[in-house]
Amino acid sequence: MKKLNVFIATALFTVSLSAQEVGLQLYSLRNQFKTDVPGTLETIQGWGITKIEGGETYGLSLDEFKKLLKTNSLDVVSVGAKFGDLEKNVEQVVENAKAYGAKYVMCAWVPHEDNKWDLEETQYASEVFNKAGKILKENGITLAYHPHGYEFRPYEDGTLFDYMIQNATDYTFELDVFWAQHGGADPLALMKKYKSKFTLLHLKDMEKGVKGNNTGQEDHETNVVLGQGQIDITGIVAEAKELGIEYMFIEDESSSVVEQVPQSLEYLKSLDK
Repeated sequence: MKKLNVFIATALFTVSLSAQEVGLQLYSLRNQFKTDVPGTLETIQGWGITKIEGGETYGLSLDEFKKLLKTNSLDVVSVGAKFGDLEKNVEQVVENAKAYGAKYVMCAWVPHEDNKWDLEETQYASEVFNKAGKILKENGITLAYHPHGYEFRPYEDGTLFDYMIQNATDYTFELDVFWAQHGGADPLALMKKYKSKFTLLHLKDMEKGVKGNNTGQEDHETNVVLGQGQIDITGIVAEAKELGIEYMFIEDESSSVVEQVPQSLEYLKSLDK
């Protein structure tokens, strides 16, 4: 893990923004975990991050992985769940979240065929999320759906996402600001409009000049250092503070993630004044 450790010193500070905390979505380091799980977790600790969003154990047993988390002072506050498990096996989702002591469960994708996403899919997904969210809530866990772009297709005077958020009774949303903008929405405007509906954020910036789509597909290499792309990260972080959003997770899916995350942290540090 020498390449990873080169960058540790550049971002060693307490990662907090007033009442909010900045964490990391572990998917960012999916390729690094394939070769060195302990070293990757050590790198995250070296960046000054203590809160993470994950759920996978990367080939280790749950107990082995949790021991490494404890060694590196890493706290899983949000775990991922597949739509199918929320649909058919929500008890297992509850058990997994409780195993980590997580406060949140997030779902980042609803399977659909041939890029077909319309009102029917939206209504069904909403029903599943409301039903699962109610059960999770009864267990002290908040469900947050992470839109991926296809939800921003037009519907009546707004979008299918508007329909979804207006009919969410027992779940909330994790706004990935990259995917919202990539899908044709304005993430800052969404935060101002729907306020308490967003309980978590994914902070991710988009290379300038990139044009998005509402298919939920993108080039990972368009993920750039926060503050260097076309998304108003400064305004979004300020609004997140205003709304009291508890956690903001950096997610960088590019192959330059190890180099870029410390730079993104330094950018966020500059806002914490």
